[in-house]
Amino acid sequence: TPHPRAIEAATKYFLTQAAASALILFSSILNAYTLGEWAINTPTHPVSATLLSIAIAMKLGVAPFHFWLPEVLQGSTLKTGLILSTWQKFAPMALLLQLSQSVNLNLMLFLGLLSAIIGGWGGINQTQIRKILAFSSVAHLGWMVAILKIFPQLTLLNFFLYILMTSTLFLTFMSLNTKNMYELSTTWSKTPALTALSMLSLLSLSGLPPLTGFLPKWLIAQEMVKQDMIMYALVILLSTLLSLFFYLRLTYSMTMTLAPSLSSSSSLWFNPPKNMLASLMIYALFS
Repeated sequence: TPHPRAIEAATKYFLTQAAASALILFSSILNAYTLGEWAINTPTHPVSATLLSIAIAMKLGVAPFHFWLPEVLQGSTLKTGLILSTWQKFAPMALLLQLSQSVNLNLMLFLGLLSAIIGGWGGINQTQIRKILAFSSVAHLGWMVAILKIFPQLTLLNFFLYILMTSTLFLTFMSLNTKNMYELSTTWSKTPALTALSMLSLLSLSGLPPLTGFLPKWLIAQEMVKQDMIMYALVILLSTLLSLFFYLRLTYSMTMTLAPSLSSSSSLWFNPPKNMLASLMIYALFS
């Protein structure tokens, strides 16, 4: 029988996605009724565009519609979490990119800044890796949404780099068979190469130069400054310090600490890292 947490996660995911899909249908019908046009990549009625933006934000897990994401990921396996954090975001992101010229700029900036702040703040006190990665997803989506109206190409670049870095992390954590920070503290003595890869992926997600994740953040902040949105750029850059804290906390747990006892994880010692090659190839190709 499925675990109760898995049933709860599946129910939350179904209800959230069903509500968002219903809102997308409602906004499409409203747009067709007012303008006689079903296509979303043509000029859209402002009310329909706002409703559609909110529905897609709910599907993606953008704050303040993010509450389902940490709970669903926590109740899922790492493999399911990988699918939810990467593959399941392609369709709503494609819709959002097609809608980029019709969305309300102030709404996008509000959702983007709120996501960046909440994503960083929410991950600080977490010890479960899946919840940390969920809040990491919320924070990164904030960057994508904030620049969507101004420079949609940067949103696309950021999205693909996020997919690659998150896939690498999930694959390495699946190989290490770790689900919380305590288990991470035993990984360095068993698989130092894979642990080093995880550390680089985490630091890249945090946006530290000269790693991959620094480039999109720098370009987005630069574009905001060009558009005279200096305060927005300052707030979203300061929010990355919150995210940086929990990324550094994870890397510290992996590389500079040892668990009090290895007996609880001795069974992991002989498990070969099955996904190590895939993780290394992804990171080597795109970093």
